[in-house]
Amino acid sequence: MRIVFATNNKHKLDEVRRILGKECKVLSLADIECFDDIPETGRTLEENALMKAKYVYERYQCNVFADDTGLEVEALDGEPGTFSARYASIKDPNAKSHDSEANMTTLLKELEGKDNRKARFRTVIALVMKDFSDPAPVLFDGIVEGEIISERRGGEGFGYDPIFQPTGYDKTFAELGNDIKNTISHRARAVKKLGEYLDKVDEVFY
Repeated sequence: MRIVFATNNKHKLDEVRRILGKECKVLSLADIECFDDIPETGRTLEENALMKAKYVYERYQCNVFADDTGLEVEALDGEPGTFSARYASIKDPNAKSHDSEANMTTLLKELEGKDNRKARFRTVIALVMKDFSDPAPVLFDGIVEGEIISERRGGEGFGYDPIFQPTGYDKTFAELGNDIKNTISHRARAVKKLGEYLDKVDEVFY
């Protein structure tokens, strides 16, 4: 099955392709020559994922899924949430947007003096299939609980991985490496649900 993942983020593409395997040919936005700045103005992860999937489907009429992921920190009332990728620039207009190092620095600063370090990563995936008579989006989610540690550790992964330690482990995502992360992460859990659904669809349509 060929399906578009509404992203050009290489880290995300690699992670999703590893999880879905060779049976599913995952294309990027660049592969379908989509270089638009797709709006992500929703107030929730669900709204943003739906917005991206529908945008691509309406313009390219292809099977497509999109995701939105947020880091939700309990002591910060769920921040950064939908602003996770641009947290630093939300807090400081002079900061660079989509800068992982700046985002981590900002988050650690916001947590200074706070004992509660509980956090969770949450991913929501929206899928739209052109082969369905009713292309209503289908949603999948994945959550992993953990905590924010006080300093960066590890060199694998991306985003907040060096400061997020999942519950039940004594290492951060960045220390655990992709092989382990791809079995326990929020995105892995959401993508596995997507994969199970696509397997059933494949039996019916292909």
